[in-house]
Amino acid sequence: MALTRKFKETVQARVLADPAFREALLREGIESMLAGDVDTGKLILGDYIKATVGFEELGAETGTSAKSLIRMFGVRGNPQARNFFAVLVRLQERAGFRLRVTALPYAKKRLPPRRATASNRKPTPSHRSAA
Repeated sequence: MALTRKFKETVQARVLADPAFREALLREGIESMLAGDVDTGKLILGDYIKATVGFEELGAETGTSAKSLIRMFGVRGNPQARNFFAVLVRLQERAGFRLRVTALPYAKKRLPPRRATASNRKPTPSHRSAA
């Protein structure tokens, strides 16, 4: 079955028509970055920027060129923290809300006890050489 519209066009149309979807997309992009999935977060935020403010206008607002922003949120982009947070501040201001990071206890997995092996045993008197 052929698609009648490109996926990105569908996302852009939904972002413009549905404020809840727009907010969820911004949240998901930021949460992905915070969770360590930087590549997914960059792509989601890039789609969000294209569908809302656009790279040209965002560049003017943040003092960063549109080309730099496009690269920053591209597949091989590696945003500097200063530029990335400047973009996040602007996107939140435009969206009309502010996201907060909340500390939660880390659920640490319990590892099974280690077995003694030759490499991690403490030397015993029988292993020591006479000097």
